[in-house]
Amino acid sequence: MPLSTQRPKSARHPLPEAGAGARDAAELPLHRLGESGLESEAAYELISSELLLDGQARLNLATFVTTWMPSTAATLMAETADKNMIDKDEYPQTAEIESRCVNILANLWHSPDHERATGCSTTGSSEAAMLAGLALKWRWRARMRQAGKPTDRPNMVMGANVQVCWEKFCRYWDVEPRLVPMEGDHFHLTPDRAVEHCDENTIGVVAILGSTFDGSYEPVKEIAAALDRLESDRGIDVPLHVDAASGGFVAPFIQPKLEWDFRIDRVQSINASGHKYGLVYPGVGWAVWRTKEALPSELIFDVNYLGGHMPTFALNFSRPGSEVVAQYFMFMSLGREGYRRVMQGCQDMAHQLSEGIAEIGPYRLISEGSELPVFAFALAPEVENYSVFDVSDRLRQRGWLVPAYTFPANREDLSVLRIVVRSGMHQEMADLLLEHLREQTEFLESLEAPLPGQVPEKRKAFAH
Repeated sequence: MPLSTQRPKSARHPLPEAGAGARDAAELPLHRLGESGLESEAAYELISSELLLDGQARLNLATFVTTWMPSTAATLMAETADKNMIDKDEYPQTAEIESRCVNILANLWHSPDHERATGCSTTGSSEAAMLAGLALKWRWRARMRQAGKPTDRPNMVMGANVQVCWEKFCRYWDVEPRLVPMEGDHFHLTPDRAVEHCDENTIGVVAILGSTFDGSYEPVKEIAAALDRLESDRGIDVPLHVDAASGGFVAPFIQPKLEWDFRIDRVQSINASGHKYGLVYPGVGWAVWRTKEALPSELIFDVNYLGGHMPTFALNFSRPGSEVVAQYFMFMSLGREGYRRVMQGCQDMAHQLSEGIAEIGPYRLISEGSELPVFAFALAPEVENYSVFDVSDRLRQRGWLVPAYTFPANREDLSVLRIVVRSGMHQEMADLLLEHLREQTEFLESLEAPLPGQVPEKRKAFAH
């Protein structure tokens, strides 16, 4: 949630003439309730006009979040926005649809017991990660207590490239984050570095199927094998969680032979974002556990005040059922072949764009979209008159939101631009992006001296 700041008391909205009506009001306060309201149509026009100042969602190549769905999906979401997802007694069919989605995902991820899968919907991968982390911590604590050992120093091992939700989990639930820094051209967690950071207080290792920094997959199978050896050699049993926020909806369709999921015995839980490559508007996420035993029963609450017996595992409570219904809609309307077609199309587009950018001249690819349809690229070392932050600024002038950012610890010397190819990007958009990038690059290349302003390290860029 955004943290609010004190606003000027005099700030007011100019009212559209048609909305003032009989009240003859000239202004409406921005940061407090007005004495009287507007008609609904006037309020709509006012807010709709203000939102024109936002960037165009389809041109936002920074976000992984879905920005296009079929109009029928939007209609279905509007029709189900009033259903409270948590009230399974009053809305049993919505609850049934959630259960079907969990079963579908458990099957997709090769759960050994997918027909009786243990999982739930969430508001997104961040909540799903928190729930998975809690399950790991509770299971570790039970093992330590059974062995008569202290439980006051849990830690979690993950690469420095993890999404900030994992750092939040560690801070909120008092777990030491052991962030493995990047090394050289290794931009994510490797098996040997993961094991180096593990001990008997490690509640779990998090492997990422699709790094947000460069779109690469961490070697889940190899990390699991290294943890198997750790248990064999030292008797330390460390479970593995896969953060498949994006890759969980990509790999099963275009890299089906890649073993990263419940086919690997050490993988105990998986999270994914339905509102990323699951192709649903925000916000819906999913958490699935290998078996019922992988989710400690004491974390599940039985709630009955809404009308019936209702087991629930969530950080949030009331939320609309529309996103879950939309996920089921996408599953039903696309099927395996439809998802495969969409993901393959995204990856083909990513390859085309990365190849086109590599040909422009001053750019070098960090990745090319061969895993997630996401790639990062940097400037050649000899470029001195401008930075990736300048390129991002110039593209923004043409409407494109392409993030520029610096890599984390040990590779803070590397600054890149990143492009996320999602459903909804078509050939004309890709051609225009390359054209505008060439145009802005030619301008920056023509500079005889660096652009005035702040040094790149201190410039405001996209928050990663």
